Amino acid sequence: MKPVIETPRLLLREFSIDDAGFMLRLVNEPSWLKYIGDRKVYTLADAERYLTEGSIKSYHDKGFGFWKVELKSDGSAMASAGLAKRDYLDDVDLGFAFLPEFTRQGYALEAAEAIVLYAKEKLGLTRLVAYTTQDNVTSIRLLMKLGFQFESSLILENDELNLYGKAL
Repeated sequence: MKPVIETPRLLLREFSIDDAGFMLRLVNEPSWLKYIGDRKVYTLADAERYLTEGSIKSYHDKGFGFWKVELKSDGSAMASAGLAKRDYLDDVDLGFAFLPEFTRQGYALEAAEAIVLYAKEKLGLTRLVAYTTQDNVTSIRLLMKLGFQFESSLILENDELNLYGKAL
């Protein structure tokens, strides 16, 4: 499948049902469970449903979604990163989650910078938001490097989260 976004080291592609095994692993990583939450994806069938009702539906309905991030050099699946339009937020939301073996190597920043540029240049968005748990220092640092500013706190599923915004 042709990449939606290409960076010097990464390819961001639309997810397909064939990515269910990767998604099953990603959403059950301790970091995902801690900072994003349990999405009740415990089997390959659950992962297929999660992809179909989430990212794949969003591609058709919104023209964007979360993409599979792959290492250009060898095709390794490393992350989910992209954009979502959530009912409870006024603006489109930037999000990302990486497998632990691909953290602390600049991949998240590289992918996020490319997604922000895509949102501005290809989608014509003028603003993005992102939210994270208050203790997710790594994501907060990344958002600050991208130029996001803290805007407010919000309560979602009984968690107090920080909301950040950025004009494009």
